[in-house]
Amino acid sequence: MKETAQKLIAFGKGILAADESTRTIDERFGAVGIPSTPETHRKYRQMLLTTPGIENFLGGVIFFDETVRQRLGDETFPEYLVGRGIIPGIKVDEGLEPFNGTEEKITRGIETLNDRLKEYGQMGLKFTKWRAAISISDIFPSDPFLAENMERMAAFAEISQQNNFVPIVEPEILLKGTHTTTRCGEIETKVLQVLFEKLKSKNVDLENLFLKTSMVLPGEGSGVKAEPLEVAHATLRALKKSVPPEVAGIVFLSGGQTPDEAMNNLNEIVKLKGDVPWEISFSFARALQEEAMREWAGKDENVPAAQETFIKRLEEVSKARNGKL
Repeated sequence: MKETAQKLIAFGKGILAADESTRTIDERFGAVGIPSTPETHRKYRQMLLTTPGIENFLGGVIFFDETVRQRLGDETFPEYLVGRGIIPGIKVDEGLEPFNGTEEKITRGIETLNDRLKEYGQMGLKFTKWRAAISISDIFPSDPFLAENMERMAAFAEISQQNNFVPIVEPEILLKGTHTTTRCGEIETKVLQVLFEKLKSKNVDLENLFLKTSMVLPGEGSGVKAEPLEVAHATLRALKKSVPPEVAGIVFLSGGQTPDEAMNNLNEIVKLKGDVPWEISFSFARALQEEAMREWAGKDENVPAAQETFIKRLEEVSKARNGKL
């Protein structure tokens, strides 16, 4: 696990989140007019993963169950990545379900996790990811919801390490809402404090665990646009209050930001991080893929141009990960 953790965010590298669920990729393909089928999903991931040079900027790729079983010629996608020195991982939560009849939605999938990890281990996967979705409003997140959601996330991390996987815990603070940056910072701090209390209670090895977290941002309905300097200060303040020093690293999600917003905010966070004890990197999905997906548009003849777009964005985000934009 330690070797995996070190390689995932080696200097200048981050993690590509290519783990969109079938529903999510249906939505994203639909938005740009691409037919959504298992074969177009496969071709799309193939376009991304065969881009020349990605091994210079990616330590790992997170897959979805569908893609991890698909093939690129004679190899599975994970086998192909290993050949390029990139570590394959897998999203293992099974989506969201209503919590106690409320509007809040909690992550499911713990009951079957151990059995699924046995199979994924045989497929050569080395790390896992589990996402929780947390809304901010005047009444959300509620304390019972937060306690149960973080309990499940901690159980995921415990079971993953028992099966020799490096877990990535992802409590995503959703951008939807009218909340202020201050309110977002308060909730992010609270969420992370509850999470790490639960992880500690299960004796999870934090040196072999990554936190995938949101940047502290005002809600998209607030009418406010925070500048990178404000985002960086607010985000680092929340992390310093809540994340133990022994955590292997922190990787940021892009969470509905534009590619430029996510990249510029990451760059500012790294520039201002000072002597924080964690390695800081990225695990973007849309902020790395969106432009390349539009360029590709489901057409084989567009692959070279889409790959050029993808590697250019990846190189820029790698610079931001080092605070060098």
